[in-house]
Amino acid sequence: MAIEYPKVLSLKREGDPYSWTDRDVMLYALGIGMGADPMDERELAYVNEGCFHPRPLKVVPTFASVAAWGAGPGDIGINRLLVVDGERDITFHKPMPVSAKITADSRVVAAYDKGKDKGAVITRETVLRVEGGEPLATLISSAFARGDGGFGGPSEGQPAPHQVPARAPDRSVEITTRPDQALLYRLCGDRNPLHSDPEFARQAGFPRPILHGMCTYGLTCRAVLQTYADYDAAAFRRHAVRFSAPVYPGETVTVDLWKDGGVVSFEARVKARGVTVIKNGMTVLG
Repeated sequence: MAIEYPKVLSLKREGDPYSWTDRDVMLYALGIGMGADPMDERELAYVNEGCFHPRPLKVVPTFASVAAWGAGPGDIGINRLLVVDGERDITFHKPMPVSAKITADSRVVAAYDKGKDKGAVITRETVLRVEGGEPLATLISSAFARGDGGFGGPSEGQPAPHQVPARAPDRSVEITTRPDQALLYRLCGDRNPLHSDPEFARQAGFPRPILHGMCTYGLTCRAVLQTYADYDAAAFRRHAVRFSAPVYPGETVTVDLWKDGGVVSFEARVKARGVTVIKNGMTVLG
């Protein structure tokens, strides 16, 4: 099945029900590596509710990326073997709750044709709503469908990416991933075998399973949390990235950050391979 343009732009679903509990938010925090130091009280607040001194469990803002995992507008008609994350941009209307019942509205926003041998970019919007219909978070996601170019859509028109400052980073944070990181993170919802099955990864053109792009997205959220947000999840208003290369489980990711007022710009790289894995990153704090 191929992308049918412009019919693909009419795809949408509304009111799909989802829910989660504290177990899910703790699993997500563990999935992006929080709690690696069992004596770090600041990170334990995201993975443990306390005992002798009970404390409210905190929720990593980017949990919103998996809160309604599977929500979508319908079958877009792309070859999923050759699909990778392109961009993710979440606007937080309210802090993510520890548990909730929500609905998700999803639609295709745009489809860009990069050429028959260059792939396609599909942009979707998903709005998470609490009971009563008020928005909790708005997710804009783009998928790079490497095998689906040539469907006849526009080649230009994508929004310009956020530009990071030209100066040296104000701060840098190193986050080491575990060799089994993808196997843990996939329990948050994304069971794509690209991240767990060696043969599937080879068929998709990778030497071994890669870390979920959305796990790397969570790592950048951790970097902002522990630096400029002082571990205050409620401070996040927006978190956006562009994926530029995969991370392999076990690698160390260096996140470079720049702060200008309430805007934190960032990029992420794997120094051992000399590659930038996240570009044009931006967090808005408030």
